[in-house]
Amino acid sequence: MSISTRITLAEYERMVAAGAFEGGLARPRVELIDGELREMSPTHEPHADTVSILDEWSFENRPKDKVRVRVQSPICIPERDSAPEPDVVWAVRKEYRATHPRPDDILLIIEVAESSLVYDCGEKSEMYASAGIADYWVVNIPDRRVEVFRQPRNGRYASHESFDAQDEVHPLAFPEVTLPVAILFPS
Repeated sequence: MSISTRITLAEYERMVAAGAFEGGLARPRVELIDGELREMSPTHEPHADTVSILDEWSFENRPKDKVRVRVQSPICIPERDSAPEPDVVWAVRKEYRATHPRPDDILLIIEVAESSLVYDCGEKSEMYASAGIADYWVVNIPDRRVEVFRQPRNGRYASHESFDAQDEVHPLAFPEVTLPVAILFPS
């Protein structure tokens, strides 16, 4: 028998503040998705290296006066009782000491997917679309490409394009910024 208890985003935030998920190496890696605590996969190579590449690219290329880069840190989607932890977030530059970025603050979300590809392109994509996140990228490690989701409508993205190693991707909010896809997939 399975028992599932849904919690609200406010309850989750209180649990985090109270230290419910602390514990060093024994700490469970969880994120709140649609009111459910979901265990996150352990981070290993090449996922970790790809996140590092995106981290460097983000810090080197973001408009510093307009973007705050957050790496593997929570965002809040109150309407969905969700606090996912995307690999990279470009948020509007402001302080986030009192709250994590909300959908209106988010300029770009990037997830790196290896074993989580179906989840990131499916359920997570729908969650981000329903929140109105305009620009969502999935770095598809198995197929060595970047999946770009845009134009959120009715809980889905109306646009989904794939970019291969010979292509470049540009953040919707900053089309002058270029990510050469090849840097994500060294030979």
